[in-house]
Parts: sequence; C-alpha cells; structure tokens
Amino acid sequence: MGVSGSGKSTVGALLARKLDCPFLEGDAFHDSNAIAKMSAGLPLDDNDRWPWLDRIGAAMGEALASGGQVVAACSALRRSYRERLREAIPVPTRFVLLDASYEELLRRLTQRASHYMPASLLDSQLATLERPDADEAVLTLDAAERPERLCDIAQAWLAEPAPSTPASRHQAFPTA
Repeated sequence: MGVSGSGKSTVGALLARKLDCPFLEGDAFHDSNAIAKMSAGLPLDDNDRWPWLDRIGAAMGEALASGGQVVAACSALRRSYRERLREAIPVPTRFVLLDASYEELLRRLTQRASHYMPASLLDSQLATLERPDADEAVLTLDAAERPERLCDIAQAWLAEPAPSTPASRHQAFPTA
C-alpha cells in the first residue's frame, strides 16, 4: 500500500515471485471513468474508490480460493479502505506501507512514462493517506530502499505468525 510512486507494483511483483503466488495490480481494477478522471488531473473520491476496492477484494478472494497466498498492489490510503478490503478477503490480511519523502515520490512520478496518474495528483493522495494505527496489521518500510531489500523484509514479516494482540500489530522495520 502507499501513494502513487511509492513502489507498490515493483515490490509487490517481486514479493509475489518470491512467494510463488499470484500478483494483482490494483491499477488494472480501475474502471475507464476513474482512469479518465485521473488522466485529467482530477483526484478520485470515495464514490470512485469503493467499487474499485470491491473489485480488488473479490479478485483476491478468487485467487485465494485455489489455496495459498496472493499479493496485490493497492493504495489503500484510508483505514476504511483497508477495512473494506479485509472484509472482502476471506483470510487474515496484512498490509505493507511503502513510505517515501515527498521529494522522492515527486521525482519518481515525473520520471515515470506512460502512466495515467499525473504527478499533480500526489498532493491529493498524500492528503487522503491515513497512516496506519497501532491496531492494524501493517508493516511500514522506507520506500527509498532497494526493492529487493524491501521484498526480503516484507517476506520475513509475512512468515512470522500474525500478532495476537492489537498493540503489537503495527511494526516499522529499520531498513539500514
């Protein structure tokens, strides 16, 4: 999870390969109206996001029906979005927040070619982002690290049993 340009797709695809499981690219679940809206530099609102989150949650549920795990790249910017996904996914679900500085995100977005999400929407995404609370199962990582390193840390965290107490569910791993 994270704002556009944080590396969700890159790290998610790497993690799915390491776990030998399906990878779902959240961008592929946007409808044409949402893509047109973002392409025009207009931020999405909850009415745009709810059906998108439902499609991602349903696809994850379908992928899980065959057994195993699934990795998805999805912004999941608000707690309510993460809760909606958790409700749709029939197994305990964890999130990895890829966090980066504004300057790094802007650099990545301006260098990215052929993507419908313009850099001008970064401010609206950051304004929408609700950082995870201590009672959420979220690992926060510094997105400035190499994707392979982020993948390794996420894989190690996912291999651990899910914490039993809510206060211990939010973890930030050092990436040095």
